[in-house]
Amino acid sequence: MKLAEVVADGFGRVQEVVHGSVEDLDAGQLAWSPAPGANTIAWLVWHLTRVQDDHIAGLMGTEQLWTSQGWLDRFALPFPAADIGYGHRPEDVDAVRVDSADLLTGYYDAVHEATAAWAAGLGEDDLDRIVDDAWDPPVTLGVRLVSVLSDDLQHAGQAAYLRGLVLRDT
Repeated sequence: MKLAEVVADGFGRVQEVVHGSVEDLDAGQLAWSPAPGANTIAWLVWHLTRVQDDHIAGLMGTEQLWTSQGWLDRFALPFPAADIGYGHRPEDVDAVRVDSADLLTGYYDAVHEATAAWAAGLGEDDLDRIVDDAWDPPVTLGVRLVSVLSDDLQHAGQAAYLRGLVLRDT
């Protein structure tokens, strides 16, 4: 198996869980929280997509799709354009409201497509390239990819779990 195929498979799994987590849910279900201050499905999917968009665009040296494709305006959230959800307080989580799951999956699918197209050109030699020297040790491309996949899969799994709770209560 080639590196590009491994990366594509990993992000393909995120895409499957994202779609499965939001499919056929309405705006209220996407904004449902199991307890005050807890994350919602809408916030989790928005956040994991923002992280992937931010980090992969940084690796590609391109503008994020959030701004270049107008997702910032479509979501119309009360956050700065560069916000990806880190450090959000409960009121910030509650502010992530969408009218339908299609907005969440549309944004994720656009980011996934850009990620897959970029990853198709990766080779094993690329993994050791330093992409962030602000850390000690400096972060390599391989470490950054694993970090994004790990974060995405954790949040996608949380969204899938919340879906079960939402459907149980309806």
